[in-house]
This record gives sequence, structure tokens and C-alpha cells, in this order.
Amino acid sequence: MARSRKSKHSQVDSSEEPTGTTEIPEDEQWRLINDSGILNKLTIPRANDSDEEALPLAEEIFNAIVMIIPISSLLLLMEILIHFQYGKHPTWDALVDRMGSGVPIISIFVFYTTHYKAYRKMQLFLFVLGILSGSRMLYLLNRGSWLVNMRQVPSNC
Repeated sequence: MARSRKSKHSQVDSSEEPTGTTEIPEDEQWRLINDSGILNKLTIPRANDSDEEALPLAEEIFNAIVMIIPISSLLLLMEILIHFQYGKHPTWDALVDRMGSGVPIISIFVFYTTHYKAYRKMQLFLFVLGILSGSRMLYLLNRGSWLVNMRQVPSNC
């Protein structure tokens, strides 16, 4: 039964002839394309930092808010944890005072870094800033006394 099926398919395949289409090798296809000059007529847009389309202000603000909310939540969490670390319960006044001064600074920093993140000079500046601030933190933690490290904590605790 299976042999009869195979023989039927092989008979059908051998009896059909191609209908005028032939396969052209890839190198021959490229030669024809290059000889026709069609690639020279095409303009391919290339991605450059200067050609990048600017986002509307509303979209930039939305992108900044999407980043500001979790960072501000982390600031609030750290402030609460600092209070509990020293055995104090945080009051609403202390939290509002810390968030009132911290969130605007975070907002400005996040907005401008998301706005200018495509520029190489800004990337270099942020890279160097991260290296310097991280090195300072490690130096203070390793070399400084516990009193110096305690003074780095906000004074409202």
C-alpha cells in the first residue's frame, strides 16, 4: 500500500515540467542587481545620533515620570529603613520633609539624563561621575571611621 503511494507520487512528479521558471544562482542575481543600478537609486535611512527624531515634550515627561516613581519609592523605603535601623518610628513630617527635598532633585536629574542619554558627552560625564562617586563611597567605608560614615547619614535620624 505504501509502495503504491510512493510510486503514484513519483509518477506525478516526473510527469510535471516546470512552467518557465528557472533558478538563478545568488551571485548571478547580485550581478544583475548591481548592473541594473537599482541600488544606487535607493536611499537607505541610516541611524545617527544627530538624525534621531526628537520625542515630543509630553512623551519625554511621561518617560521621566515612569523612571521617577520607582526611584522615589526607593528613596521613601530607604528613609523608613534608616529610621527603623536607629530604633525610631518615622513620622509623617519627617517623611514629607525628606521626600519634599529629594523628589524634585531626583526629577530634574532623571529628566535631563533621559533627555540627553543619546549624547556621547553626557554618557562620558555620567560614567566618570559614577566612577568617582562609587570610589568615594568605597574609600569612606573602608578607610573612614564609623563616625565619618555616620555623619554621611542625613541629620534628621
